[in-house]
Amino acid sequence: MAEIELRHIDKHFGAVHVIRDVNLTVKDREFVVFLGPSGCGKTTTLRAIAGLEEIDSGDILLDGKPIQNLHASDRDIAFVFQNYALYPHFTVYENLAFPLRAVGMRNEEVDKVVRSVGTSLGIAHLLKNRPSSLSGGDMQRVAIGRALVRRPKALLLDEPIGSLDAKLRETMRVELKRLHLENGSTSIYVTHDQVEAMSLADRIVVMNDGVLQQVGTPTDVYLYPANLFVAQFIGSPVMNVTPTVVREVSGEAQISLDSETFDLPRELLGMLQSKGAASELSLGVRPEGVIVSHEDQPGYRPVEAHIIQPFGGFDIVDLKVGNKTLRARTTSGFVEKAGDRVWARIDPAQAHFFDSKSGASLGIRLGN
Repeated sequence: MAEIELRHIDKHFGAVHVIRDVNLTVKDREFVVFLGPSGCGKTTTLRAIAGLEEIDSGDILLDGKPIQNLHASDRDIAFVFQNYALYPHFTVYENLAFPLRAVGMRNEEVDKVVRSVGTSLGIAHLLKNRPSSLSGGDMQRVAIGRALVRRPKALLLDEPIGSLDAKLRETMRVELKRLHLENGSTSIYVTHDQVEAMSLADRIVVMNDGVLQQVGTPTDVYLYPANLFVAQFIGSPVMNVTPTVVREVSGEAQISLDSETFDLPRELLGMLQSKGAASELSLGVRPEGVIVSHEDQPGYRPVEAHIIQPFGGFDIVDLKVGNKTLRARTTSGFVEKAGDRVWARIDPAQAHFFDSKSGASLGIRLGN
C-alpha cells in the first residue's frame, strides 16, 4: 500500500481560494475521513490527490515520490464517485473486469479476481445482472469493487453512500469498515456526515473554507475541539456555546449565562489566568455535560424545560436559562413535558473555553 503526503497545497478557482496551504500525511493502511460543510474544499483536495484537478502550488507525494505532475492514470490511485459511474450496458461481471482487461490481464486471472472481489462484497450472485436491475446499495458495492479489483496503492471515496437511505447507509458503513480491515488499503473518504466520519475514521480531517481546522482521532475531535467551528460541527446535537464571564465569588469560580450563574471549581480561575485568557470568553459544553435533576441540590440552578426531543434510548431537552437555552441529554422520559421545572448544573470536567474573537480553544479542561 502507500503513504500519501500533502505539502503546502493551494488551489484557486478564479478568485475563489478553495484549498489554503494544506499540509497532511496519510499513513500507510490508514483510513482518513475529510469532514466539512459543502464547499469547504474537501472534494477538491481529494480530486487533486487523484489527479482529476490540477493544483496551483505545493507537492503531492505517494510513497515519498511527487505525483502532482503525473496523469491520473499513472498514479495507481482508485476513485469511487457518489454517482456510481457504472457502464449500463455491461453486466456486473464486465464492470468489474473492465479495469483488469484494460491493463492486459489474462482472462483466467481476470475471472479469479472478479469472483474473489464479488464474493468479498456480497455480490457474487449478481455478476450476470446489469446495473439497471440493482438496488442503490448493490450498485455502490459494484462501484467499490471496480476500484478494488486492481489493488491500487490508495483508495479515494467521494461521499460514496451519500445518496442511499438511512438504513442502507448504516449497512454500507459496516461493509466499508470491514473491507478496509480486510484489504488494508490506504483510504481517504470524503463526507459531510459526521456519523460516517466518527464511525469509519482512524483520523478525521475537519475542513472549513479550504483550511484544515483539526486533524485527530474521532475521540480527539469530539472531546478536545481545537476551535469553535470544530466544537459546533462535530456532535449531534451540537455543543452548547454561549458568551460567558468567569468571576471569583466566595473563593469559588462562577460563570454567568445571561442572568443565571453556575459554580465551577476555584482552580478554573488560575487555569484561565495562566493561559492569558481574553476578556471575551465563550463557554462550550456538550448536552451530556449538562446534568439535570428533579430535586434542588448544591450547585444546581432552577430551569424550565422548553422543548423535548425523544430519540428512543435518550431525550434531548432544551432548558431555558434566562433568555438563553442550554441543551441537555437525559434518559428517556426523564423530563415528562415542556414547562416542567427541573434543576441543572454544568459538569466541570466537560466545560470548554474559547476565545470569542479568534474562536480558538484555550485548551482548559478541569480534571485533565
